[in-house]
Amino acid sequence: MFSRQKRDDTTLEQQVLQVQAGDEQLRQRLIEDYQPFIATSVSKVCKRYINQEQDDEFSIGLIAFNEAIDSFHEGKGSSFFTFARLVISRKVIDYIRQQKHHRRTVPLEYSDDSNETYTDEKSVSELSKSQFIENEHAWNRQIEIEEYNAQLQKYNLSFAELVKFSPKHQDAKRQAQKIAKIIYEQPEIRQYVMEKKRLPIKKILPLVDVSKKTIERNRKYILAVFILLNEDFIYLKEYVKEV
Repeated sequence: MFSRQKRDDTTLEQQVLQVQAGDEQLRQRLIEDYQPFIATSVSKVCKRYINQEQDDEFSIGLIAFNEAIDSFHEGKGSSFFTFARLVISRKVIDYIRQQKHHRRTVPLEYSDDSNETYTDEKSVSELSKSQFIENEHAWNRQIEIEEYNAQLQKYNLSFAELVKFSPKHQDAKRQAQKIAKIIYEQPEIRQYVMEKKRLPIKKILPLVDVSKKTIERNRKYILAVFILLNEDFIYLKEYVKEV
């Protein structure tokens, strides 16, 4: 477990903002202090032990961590760890994809006859390319699902509960999603939910056209959608894109 609190009682998110304001010494300290986190994140993608001195993937992770520092926005609600892990994962996946592509671009057939040209990338069929892309998307989704599950646990929720308590009718589901979006778009309420991990129903009621009972009945699903909107989940947000 990596601590989000440093020796001076400044949160990691606050330190990242200090770096963005120009503290380059703090940037170097964060990169050095969080190398175990970076190595773990890279290892999770590569499914193997990562040697920090020898593996190129670790260097990609360092670069990605540094980019995450520059591009992190505290107002979006994500913890820096969640955001950085996603950035590292995507950068490493892109690197692995590029390496595989380079190894596959040597043509199998060619001719010295000037009237003939190389047969482009015969080593990879169109079907194989499609399968590769599909597998890559599936892996990205899996990473986000793991992160989403970790966020759900902070709210004392689980995937099993979502299946059990999700609205059965599409109209009710869309209504609950709209409520989650309203909560997300109200800074004061959003901050309350992030801190307290519960819904301030009295504050929500004047903003929606539903009863208190309806909100209470769909409380867990509304929270789950709120988490989805509040985090940097590219793939999983597709499930509520109509919101």
